[in-house]
Amino acid sequence: MTDLIDGRTRLYGLFAHPAEHSLSPLMHNLSFQRRQINAVYLAFDLTSDFSGAIQSIRELNMGGVNLSMPFKKQVIPYLDELTPTAKIVGAVNTVIHRQGRLIGANTDGTGFFENLRAHHYVIKNKTVTILGAGGAGLSIIAAGASEGLRMIHVFKRHNATFPKVEARLRDLARFYQTPIRLYAYDDRTNLQRAVRASDFLINTTHIGMGNDRQSMPLTGEEMKLLLPTTVVCDVIYEPRKTRLLLAAEASGCETVNGLGMLIYQGAQSFKLWTHEEMPVDAVRAAIEKESENKNGGIGS
Repeated sequence: MTDLIDGRTRLYGLFAHPAEHSLSPLMHNLSFQRRQINAVYLAFDLTSDFSGAIQSIRELNMGGVNLSMPFKKQVIPYLDELTPTAKIVGAVNTVIHRQGRLIGANTDGTGFFENLRAHHYVIKNKTVTILGAGGAGLSIIAAGASEGLRMIHVFKRHNATFPKVEARLRDLARFYQTPIRLYAYDDRTNLQRAVRASDFLINTTHIGMGNDRQSMPLTGEEMKLLLPTTVVCDVIYEPRKTRLLLAAEASGCETVNGLGMLIYQGAQSFKLWTHEEMPVDAVRAAIEKESENKNGGIGS
């Protein structure tokens, strides 16, 4: 990368808080190298002056940025345009800087299902249960509806955002002609019914990462209702196997962690910025090697 840096090097980045844990610089800088693109990608930990950070995209002529929570919704008033998906979801994870205009896109949901396809899972006409309806959750719901799912069950906390999410999901269901049912997270009866009926169970909450590593978004009794044919997915990629995934495997289910979603949503951002394909296999190998180095080897 350093051999390519000169006066024409284009800057890309991640706006997040915290940002130091991110794998995005590794992914994108390797991809720039492999595709011989004169660009660098840096992680920026934003703690104040978000509007100034967005303005810097124009001022520094950056090619674009990725955004993590809590900025996926906060960025929208500062943008000149939203892609149809970002408009429907109401959240942005990718900003493209094109001739002075900032365009917001959302690649989370499409990246999630691209990863499932890479694992050779059939998506069309399947039933899913989705836990959580934040930025990532809404993006996966919208992408799943566009993929032709038969039924989408969504469970979220019954808090101040519940009515707004309910209205958004009604619009999504009408737009894609896909049944979407929203329930309160503590509606255990409907949760148990949905778990039993689902081909895919997808956790989009933060339960299972950070200080919640020892927690699961479902109870042990609910986990017993999973059919062995259910594929259990978690958008969390650190740890690679959350307690949810470990419990699902113990029940005979196949599992998918969030690493593939991270890679494929990044690949779509990369293509929006550069019009080039990300070298996905090389990126995955580099991430696995990085993980080995940090952990002192697999399984240690």
